[in-house]
Amino acid sequence: MPLHKGHAKPDERPMSVNPFYGETNPVSGMVEAPPKHRLPETPLPPTTAYQIVHDELMLDGNSRLNLATFVTTWMEPQAGVLMSECRDKNMIDKDEYPRTAELERRCVAMLADLWNAPDPAAVVGCSTTGSSEACMLAGMALKRRWTQRNADRYPAARPNLVMGVNVQVCWEKFCNFWEVEARQVPMEGDRFHLDPRAAADLCDENTIGVVGILGSTFDGSYEPIAELCAVLDELQERTDLDIPVHVDGASGAMIAPFIDEDLVWDFRLPRVSSINTSGHKYGLVYPGVGWALWRSPAELPEELVFRVNYLGGDMPTFALNFSRPGAQVVAQYYTFLRLGREGYRAVQQTTRDVARGLAQRIEALGDFTLLTRGDELPVFAFTTAPEVTAYDVFDVSRRMREHGWLLPAYTFPANREDLSVLRVVCRNGFTTDLSDLFLEDLTRLLPELRRQQHPLTRDKDRATSFHH
Repeated sequence: MPLHKGHAKPDERPMSVNPFYGETNPVSGMVEAPPKHRLPETPLPPTTAYQIVHDELMLDGNSRLNLATFVTTWMEPQAGVLMSECRDKNMIDKDEYPRTAELERRCVAMLADLWNAPDPAAVVGCSTTGSSEACMLAGMALKRRWTQRNADRYPAARPNLVMGVNVQVCWEKFCNFWEVEARQVPMEGDRFHLDPRAAADLCDENTIGVVGILGSTFDGSYEPIAELCAVLDELQERTDLDIPVHVDGASGAMIAPFIDEDLVWDFRLPRVSSINTSGHKYGLVYPGVGWALWRSPAELPEELVFRVNYLGGDMPTFALNFSRPGAQVVAQYYTFLRLGREGYRAVQQTTRDVARGLAQRIEALGDFTLLTRGDELPVFAFTTAPEVTAYDVFDVSRRMREHGWLLPAYTFPANREDLSVLRVVCRNGFTTDLSDLFLEDLTRLLPELRRQQHPLTRDKDRATSFHH
């Protein structure tokens, strides 16, 4: 979560309140509006408090028009009702809410089957607040297994984790928080994600694992997980180093099983020890819920699992937090039941079709060059064509925001800091009709942008509020 500071000089101006917000008589309702940065001295009527907060939130962007986020922005009303009914249930208290715990167990079993576990009954898994927590848990398991195997050398030897430079920031956080060296494979040329052989070259006796990304946030591409495992198999034959792979399937693990069924990336590969996904991304559930699964108990050291006697029950738990609502887990189970394999296949294929169609039409405008085409994740990245000098991607992002579209523009990491792109994330709810409206607004802007003398961006770090 972002860190916030208190105000050194609090804004003492009270919030403006419409007289009609009073409970009864508009001229005798609110005598004094509440302060902004300190608790009010007295209570407010619920309708007044609601309206004050509601009005301020109107200045947020429209989540349905947010093409930066991977997070689900639409669910059926029935799912919303279920979530409302379960928001007061504490997910950690499995003894008091046994049916909610059972739905979580069923979701883990469904994912084990979906990801082709050799023995679904042996899989160990849990829900999390999202993929970031799931990745932290997976990293902890990798490190603990390595320390067990290297007890004679640790802590003198420093463990490392190998990954592409394109990983989500949660992996950098893991390495920082758990004192693991992050060894990152840089981008090169038109390769915007991990190269398997370059990853293997970074491995040594202190490597706890290699992270493969099924769906890079930078451009929507899948990393070649099967090739990565094959290269690590060769490494083991040469050096006897047995390096496990964790698949960060935050997005792709809920795409590939349905519309890329021939792609081998999951527990069919013996070297894959664990997988995570975000239920609140292409799992089609409101934030925040994620999932982490391990091939078998051998991949998750028992010493990391806490067994807590809480409110009358013995409760095994593996999490970074404690209390959280059960609503998102219930919503995940609802969505699994509601859609089934065929429903998910239809939704994800439609989303990919929208992404591919929009990418093609943007390319046809002539001003842009596609980096990806939305044919893996329903996500594509594009940049301005070489001959375009009047404006840059940050100008496009800024101008599209004027029409309500949140279109992220950002610069790639090492060794492609020279490349700045725009990225479109297509989700369920971003329909062909909405993509038509997006293209109309973009097309309408181009003549104005072409008439600029030069790009107007002075500070690329401030050109967009989007950051990886």
